[in-house]
Parts: sequence; structure tokens; C-alpha cells
Amino acid sequence: MSIGTIITYPANPRVAKSQIAALYSGVEVSVDSNVEMGKTNKSPEFLAKFPHGAVPVLETTGGSCIFESDAIAYYTASQQENSPLLGVDKVQAAQILQWILFANGSICPSLGTWLAPVFGYGTFNKVTYNNAVAALKRSLGTLDAHFLRNTFFVGERISLADITIACDLKVAFSTIFDPAFRKGIPNVTRWFTTIMAQPHVAATLGEVTFAEKEAQPKKDEKAAPAPKKVETAAVAAEEPAAPKAKSALDLLPKSSFNLEDWKRFYSNNDTKPDAMDYFWKNLDREGYSIWKVDYKYNDELTKVFMSSNLIGGFFARLERARKYVFASLLVMGEDNNSAISGYFVIRGQEVPFEVYDAADYDSYNFTKVENLDDEKTRALIADYFAWEGDFEGGMKFADGKIFK
Repeated sequence: MSIGTIITYPANPRVAKSQIAALYSGVEVSVDSNVEMGKTNKSPEFLAKFPHGAVPVLETTGGSCIFESDAIAYYTASQQENSPLLGVDKVQAAQILQWILFANGSICPSLGTWLAPVFGYGTFNKVTYNNAVAALKRSLGTLDAHFLRNTFFVGERISLADITIACDLKVAFSTIFDPAFRKGIPNVTRWFTTIMAQPHVAATLGEVTFAEKEAQPKKDEKAAPAPKKVETAAVAAEEPAAPKAKSALDLLPKSSFNLEDWKRFYSNNDTKPDAMDYFWKNLDREGYSIWKVDYKYNDELTKVFMSSNLIGGFFARLERARKYVFASLLVMGEDNNSAISGYFVIRGQEVPFEVYDAADYDSYNFTKVENLDDEKTRALIADYFAWEGDFEGGMKFADGKIFK
């Protein structure tokens, strides 16, 4: 009997985590791959069960709803009493969770930024690409040091950490981790090969082919140029067809506020008062809105650096929104007593698809700021943009990240 049904789009690699865990746990899990993205997952029926609208999701046989692939895999693995996939004691259980969280916060964001333009989900930017590769190398270096003396992530046998992180890295080993890149992470490569050779993993994923050369970003498709018109004295200049809008935000009325100019001014000038004076003088309130953003689960935050990684992961998954959004998110407080909050400047008057489609969106409350003429409100926004001042609850600035 199936423990539930995973709902997803066809060939979603993240579903394999639960399928492998099910084989180890001796249970069955059904998969419904008929989701039509942008339609099925945005229907009232779907959103009533899964408000974030992302896949994969699991509806258990008992009617419970679970989203996020790692959580679904955990539920599947837990069906076996004292499942070795989840550790033989509390220490191992915490270590398994440690590695899964590390991958989600430090590996997957950089990997997603690198892969997005390869698969046509984002536009290639050399600076963003270089930063993502550098960050990913640092994170994989941590794994490589661990696997220098360890066969698996935790203990002497495969665990859920090995399964989930190997599935996260599979597409990278197949497309962008070429021989030169793999040479820099020999222990990670050995570990990955070991996991792929496990019978239950191989039965689910099949044979994995390593990339011989790095897959390159897709180029933006340009419309075919109009044919040249031969005139009496010369050949008229070609005029390429107008490119199609890539976002609903591109169809909004033109705004007098140039977001890129603001980002440059912010980067090159003192925030108080210069950048903020520029901001309020030039802000187009019809074309842009400001949102107070607060993390929903501050009581679960522990280390400040881990909270900062959460922000970095969220920002990495907002790549499609980069031309429409400026944001400052801060970690305030101290270890085991902190909060994440900040402000987003967003094109238009609603939170757009490019933002709410990010996997992390549902972990934050977005509240539109209406009283933009209030001096206290302006001062608070300035504090968040400048990373200084007295924040809510008397907390002090600990760390922060800018999305620009």
C-alpha cells in the first residue's frame, strides 16, 4: 500500500530522493507527474492544500500535506521503524540534518545560480556566474575535506544526507562538473560515484554519465531580422524584430524610476543621507512598491551565520527577479536570539511571480508599506538600507545581505 502520492511535473529530479528512501524503507510511494506548471499548481484546489504553489508535494494516504523534497524524503524514510537512513542515535540524526541544511543553504543556491542560464531559466551574468562558482567551490571544499577520511556523510553506511545531496548534485555532475572541475574535488567525486553505485540508487536514477565539458548558458533567442530593402542608392539598415516581453512586469507602464541607476547610486555613495535622499526624490510610487519582509520562524533560528545563509539562499533563488527588485535583509540580535527582516523595493504594486515562485518565499511575510510619507517609516527604511540604527525589539545589527 502506498504511503501517499507525490505530485510534481514530469522527470523532476528532486522526486528521486523519496523514491530511493522508499526502496530502503520497504514502502511504496505513488507519483503523479501530470502537473502543468503555472496552471495546475496555481489552481484554487492545489493552493488550498499547498499555499506556496511549488512542487514536489506529498499528500499522504491520511490526507496530510507535505512540501519540500527533503521533508518528503524524510517522511518516506521514517516509515521504517528505527530507520538507519535517519541515524542510529540522536547525534547521528542531528549530523544528518546538519549536512542536509548545509547543502540547502550553501550548495543548492550557488548551484541553482550556475545552472539557471544553462537550462534557460535565467539570463547569464558573468559577475553572478563567477560569484556562484566561487561560492560553490568553497562549499564543495568543505565536503571534500570531510570525505578525505569518511566514506559517507554520517557513520559507516548510507544515510538520508547521502541520498538527498547526491540527488541535488546529479545534474551538476552530468552537465557542468567537467574533468577539470572534478579534479578539484576528488573526494566528493569518489563519494558521489559510491552513492550512485548503491543498488537502490542505481535502480532509481539509472546510469549517470559524467560531463566531458561544461554545459554553456543558453543564448537569448533573437527574432529573425527583417529582410533588407534594396533602395536606389544604398541598402537600408536592418531592424530586428522587437523582443517579446519575458515577464508581466515588462508590460507595466514605463516608470520614471530607474532601478539600475538607484542600485549604482546606492553602491557608490553613503547611504545616509546621500543615497536615501536620491531614493525618495526619484522613487515612482505608481511604478514601484515597498514591502516590509519578516521571516516567519525566528524562534527556530540559532547561529547568526546560519541565518545569514538562509538569506543568501533566498536571494540566490530570486535571480529572475534581479531586474525588478532591490532588497536589504538583515539578521539582528545574536546567536540563539535573532530575527530576520528587511525591505524589498519591487516593480509594480504586487509581489510578482519572479518573487513568490522562489522556494523560500513562503517562509517570509510580505507586508506592503503604505505610509511612505511618514518620517519614522522613512527613517526605519534608511536604517535597514544602511545596516545601522535601532531596530524593532531593541535588537542590534548582526549581519545582512543586499539583493541588487
